[in-house]
Amino acid sequence: MSAPALPVATLAEASRLLQRRQLSPLELTETCLRRIEALEPALNSFITVTAEMALAEARRAQEELAAGKSRGPLHGVPVAVKDLFFTAGVRTTAGSRVLADFVPQEDATAVARLRRAGAIVLGKLNMHEFAFGTTSVNPHHGPVRNPWDTGRVAGGSSGGSASAVAAGECLAALGTDTGGSVRIPAALCGITGLKPTYGRVSVHGAVPLAWSLDHVGPMCRTAEDCALVLAAIAGHDDRDRTTADVPVPDYPSLLDGGARGLRIGVPREHFFEQVDEEVAGAVSAALAVLAELGAEIEEVSLPYGEMAPLLAASIMLPEALAYHLPWLRERPGDYGPDTLQRLGAAALYPAALYVQAQRQRQVLVESWREVWQRVDLVATPTTPVVAPTVEEAARWALVLNRNTNAFNVSGQPAISLPCGFSSHGLPIGLQLVGRWWDEATVLRTAHAYQQATDWHLRPPPLV
Repeated sequence: MSAPALPVATLAEASRLLQRRQLSPLELTETCLRRIEALEPALNSFITVTAEMALAEARRAQEELAAGKSRGPLHGVPVAVKDLFFTAGVRTTAGSRVLADFVPQEDATAVARLRRAGAIVLGKLNMHEFAFGTTSVNPHHGPVRNPWDTGRVAGGSSGGSASAVAAGECLAALGTDTGGSVRIPAALCGITGLKPTYGRVSVHGAVPLAWSLDHVGPMCRTAEDCALVLAAIAGHDDRDRTTADVPVPDYPSLLDGGARGLRIGVPREHFFEQVDEEVAGAVSAALAVLAELGAEIEEVSLPYGEMAPLLAASIMLPEALAYHLPWLRERPGDYGPDTLQRLGAAALYPAALYVQAQRQRQVLVESWREVWQRVDLVATPTTPVVAPTVEEAARWALVLNRNTNAFNVSGQPAISLPCGFSSHGLPIGLQLVGRWWDEATVLRTAHAYQQATDWHLRPPPLV
């Protein structure tokens, strides 16, 4: 079965047509569902498809828009969510056997806010088991496949989110990012993925990996699309004490400032070391485009950058173990081998190491605040390599997050956007990192770059 063509390329384009009633929510939803049916045997992006619920939501959105009752730019737009977000009445497995039969009674805050904005939820997306990995090779639900080459991984842990968006099965998806799990799959699948500032988006109702590192973020075709989704899901949540009670900017209205005058730092140490030559070349070319757009590019040093992966592991592993300990005692056989191995390694981390890592984290953050007083953004390759094959995934698993997990430690907003392709036709990602709470500049710069290039609009061959 061939997949029907989507009538739109981006969420923003769909939104404009829906608001003008030149496209109906039902037509768009039905097309996405037919694409899912046609492409899923090859991609394995979804764990659960909620077709009947989605069609009912589409009919309701259609009636509301016809009556002039718009809920905003997401009204009538089909989306999907990573299968660790609670969804009322729909199972939430976190890609595991442990939660295979778990059916929440309420939506996660981010999902509830999407629904409140009028988005139509198509289903739950495949992922690395319990978000504990970078490849989305799942032992229980099968590996998520990359639409640019189905013999390769989609990245993780939000692999299904990236694969589904890249293939046009949905127009946006929610992911979570603890060490790069939004940005890594975004880079490997050729889409745009944003990790907001820690505390900008509620994690209430999302199965945790590590409480002090977890972020919720949008995964879309473009920076403009990410801005539209972030505007809907961001903000303080009384049920999540990690969210900050700070104003949420009108992100879409701040996109058109361009890149002129922005200062972009390039940290060569650590972040450009052990990077594939084609990846480095594409990122250098992207920096040249930003310079042509008026940005000032300068080399910077990020103190303790080489320590960040160790700090991330020393925080993430003990926190993950604390969450999983009851199940590990009662049901160790229900875990996949790689997740079980990582949780076993977590048991070897002494409490003193965790405490010291949290203290050193503060030293890193304070030193980086000084760097971001001199620059507006920092740019790096998102991943050092392009998507590995499914068979080689384990070998590259710890390489894929080399450039991303530092910014979970610091809690800064970071985006990955497509900036080229390898000689094998595989996407390459550029990472832009901003000041704390300044997602607006990150999105504005990414948007300026995407206005000048078309990497983000190129469809994968499967599509």
